[in-house]
Amino acid sequence: MILSPRFDEALVYASQLHREQLRKGSETPYIAHLLSVAALVLENGADEDEAIAALLHDVVEDQGGRPRLDEIRQRFGPRVAEIVEGCTDSDTTPKPPWRERKERYIAHLAEASPSVLLVCCADKVHNARSIVADHRRRGEQVWQLFKGGKEGTLWYYREVLAALRQRPTPPALVEQLADAVAELEQSTHHAPRDDASSHGA
Repeated sequence: MILSPRFDEALVYASQLHREQLRKGSETPYIAHLLSVAALVLENGADEDEAIAALLHDVVEDQGGRPRLDEIRQRFGPRVAEIVEGCTDSDTTPKPPWRERKERYIAHLAEASPSVLLVCCADKVHNARSIVADHRRRGEQVWQLFKGGKEGTLWYYREVLAALRQRPTPPALVEQLADAVAELEQSTHHAPRDDASSHGA
């Protein structure tokens, strides 16, 4: 597949909207996460709409709520907007309580489209890998960055993995998530180094 100028437009749009946003507890520009998710979906058979949605999957949640979704629909079409909406656990400010949001999102995966499952899985793969890397550098203090704390975060990733295994999600990508979640669980039992840096999910 050859990507069209629509993908270029989405990349610039995502970069502009997230320009002032960093990964949790770090100096890493947020666009690094979006590029990683887009790469993962493309490596697992995504079409252009799915790749664009991967770039934009956090826009509604982090950069403007429902009005941004309407803007995405106008600029990139209804299918991209539908995928982005399916990857969004909240479009309001303030957000509902963390556990409530996450339980609702997990339940939603039972009926989400294959395109939503693809982007969701790629998102969680990159986030879990980032937490593993951060835990190795920062140790247990990394959990202070997450509303769910250590136990809540581990619970969430286990449940998302279980939900995705029951749905038509690319098997190779699901296994990448399984590996990342297993490594995340194992890393919590090892002594960390003392470097300072972090990304979040």
